[in-house]
Amino acid sequence: MNDIEFMDRAELVLKGVELACDRINEQTQTDIDNQRTGGMITLQFANRSQIVINLQKPLHEIWLAAKCGGFHYRFDGSNWTDTKGQGEFFVSLSRYASEQSASNLLFTAG
Repeated sequence: MNDIEFMDRAELVLKGVELACDRINEQTQTDIDNQRTGGMITLQFANRSQIVINLQKPLHEIWLAAKCGGFHYRFDGSNWTDTKGQGEFFVSLSRYASEQSASNLLFTAG
């Protein structure tokens, strides 16, 4: 994958995160403050904990930092998967956001 392909695919992930936050805020009692600056999105929950998602263009990875740790995701041809075998990006984000918000949250690509 070249840099342009990475940015196109990674941009879809960031847009998916933003749309999921909007949907969660509209359809649930959970309030997620999401702020985007370039290739980085910060999600802040009511308890003031955060999840940070950041594009790493030189490595063609998406990094996610949550209370439980930091994770790197690489596109495997069909999904963004953790480089250490911890699962798919949106499944992981749903789990970490649910833990930090104490709510059952579902993040999806679209």
